[in-house]
Amino acid sequence: MATIGRLIRDVRKQAGMTQEALAKVLRCSKSHLSLMESGQRTVSASKARQIESALGITDARLIAALQWDSTPAEVKARVATSQALAGRLRQAARRGDSLDELFRTGELREIIEQFTANVDEPLPLGRQIPVINQVAAGYPREFTDLDYPASIADEHIACPDVTDPQAFAARVVGDSMEPGYREGEIVIFSPALLTPSGSDCFVRLLRDNETTFKRIYIEDDGRTIRLQPLNNKYPPASVDREDIGGMYAAAYVMRRVGQ
Repeated sequence: MATIGRLIRDVRKQAGMTQEALAKVLRCSKSHLSLMESGQRTVSASKARQIESALGITDARLIAALQWDSTPAEVKARVATSQALAGRLRQAARRGDSLDELFRTGELREIIEQFTANVDEPLPLGRQIPVINQVAAGYPREFTDLDYPASIADEHIACPDVTDPQAFAARVVGDSMEPGYREGEIVIFSPALLTPSGSDCFVRLLRDNETTFKRIYIEDDGRTIRLQPLNNKYPPASVDREDIGGMYAAAYVMRRVGQ
């Protein structure tokens, strides 16, 4: 399956639409769309649905590609192996080979052995999620860790239910998201999740490459994002969507029971 970015580019070209025209329909900049198509910017499920609607796609192929991109590598490898073996059986059928003939030549045994190899090994239920720099639950602070590969993180955390390969975690700094999130707690964010109005998000601001952790609300104009603290002593802030480099929804908060 094609990656989501390459598929967006292909279906856009098939529809005879330029980047500029599609960006106008999506109400985003041409450069933003270009980064999505090149795989340099995350595509959310909601954005994929917008693109499908704009291009008249009715078979949800972009959503399928987005889900495939988020599939663990181990699962992808097993799917690829199964597809390859199924292809060998189809080729044998086209040649007119019977199962007896496949058995006699030893090809059937080879196919079965490859198909059943490692079937007793469990599929991964989660992954080691990198804990990157702290995210401010207060006013925005400088942040650069997302520019580096996750493997350089000093700390990782396991979360069995999170299989998104782009998921990351950050420690909360400040008290603006209390009582929902407390300082020092680790929050796991997943770029694969939707970010509708009312989501608690890690927000990356293009200005000075800063980030903050807030509940986001999309205003009626569709362009303004309100960053709302949960703690009433902090005022909300409004940011133009074009000034936001990414919004990543919180998936889990890690805390000890009773704390």
